[in-house]
Amino acid sequence: MTGSGGRRIAVVVFNLGGPDSAMTVRPFLFNLFNDKAIIGLPNPFRALLAWLISSRREKPARANYALMGTEWNGGSPLLPQTQAQTAALEAMLAERLPGDTVRIFTAMRYWHPMTAETATRVTAWKPDELVLLPLYPQFSTTTTESSLKAWNDTYKGSGVARTVCCYPQAPGWIETQAAAVRARLDEAGDRPMRVLFSAHGIPESLVTRKGDPYQEQIEAGCAAVAARAGLTDWAVCYQSRVGPMTWLGPSTPDAICKAAVDGVGVVIAPIAFVSEHIETLVELDIEYAELAEQVGTHPYLRVPTPGVAVPFIDTLATATLEALGRTGTAPFGPGCQGSWKACPCQAGQPAG
Repeated sequence: MTGSGGRRIAVVVFNLGGPDSAMTVRPFLFNLFNDKAIIGLPNPFRALLAWLISSRREKPARANYALMGTEWNGGSPLLPQTQAQTAALEAMLAERLPGDTVRIFTAMRYWHPMTAETATRVTAWKPDELVLLPLYPQFSTTTTESSLKAWNDTYKGSGVARTVCCYPQAPGWIETQAAAVRARLDEAGDRPMRVLFSAHGIPESLVTRKGDPYQEQIEAGCAAVAARAGLTDWAVCYQSRVGPMTWLGPSTPDAICKAAVDGVGVVIAPIAFVSEHIETLVELDIEYAELAEQVGTHPYLRVPTPGVAVPFIDTLATATLEALGRTGTAPFGPGCQGSWKACPCQAGQPAG
């Protein structure tokens, strides 16, 4: 598809966001836990609980953010990395749509630039077309659905909108992951290694009771990467578990310990993240690396997130172009394989 109509096309990319300084860690945490998709209590109870959690977690969270380096001012590198991705995407789309004007806008869920701010900017720009593009490769009620709901509740401006709900098996995404995994395996040489695809966990009840397709999409995408990379020893695991609920498993720490028992090293691939942030730079690179050292899992190697890797940016660009040729909500590449109540493309779900 090539551009020839002189359209004004707004591409709105969604991500979680992160604090931009030590002083904003607590309000970021409050916004996170005050999201109904994260804590299902009605207000004012949810807000009170969010206040309590953010108050208690502020000090240890600040300490963890500080571990990422002084260049981030005690905050997260997620926004600068997202800005690099959107700049690369905007340049690629400008080449592919030379007759149109394309502008990328970033809407973060829990810290600036937040959804309402971005909706105001897009409204002022007056687009003819909109593509809503999450930077979450796999759909979940806790991420994509929450971000899209916030947008649809806020944006009242012009333009025909369509949504890319997910891209868990898009060719460029799979290629990026497979190439990065192979590079780390090459670094390990002839030593016996296991690839652990580590995804951010969610409570198991979201899958079993609410029909969240996240786990299926994670596992299908990991299988595709494993096939592309020619892996023979690999497993899926889940990190970042908090609270007393049963979360998806096995946990990444348990998988690291099992690798030690089996006498293999590990390559950790953060399969649900597209940019570096606290879950990769602290949880994977520091906390889990220390665990691997303690239990004797050697070597312990970590795959970088895609960042601005060309195949990944190409995935985002091609997903945008494909979306411009349709309306409503659809995945780019294979989406849900089963029937899931929370899937936005299945019966009873609103189109984007």
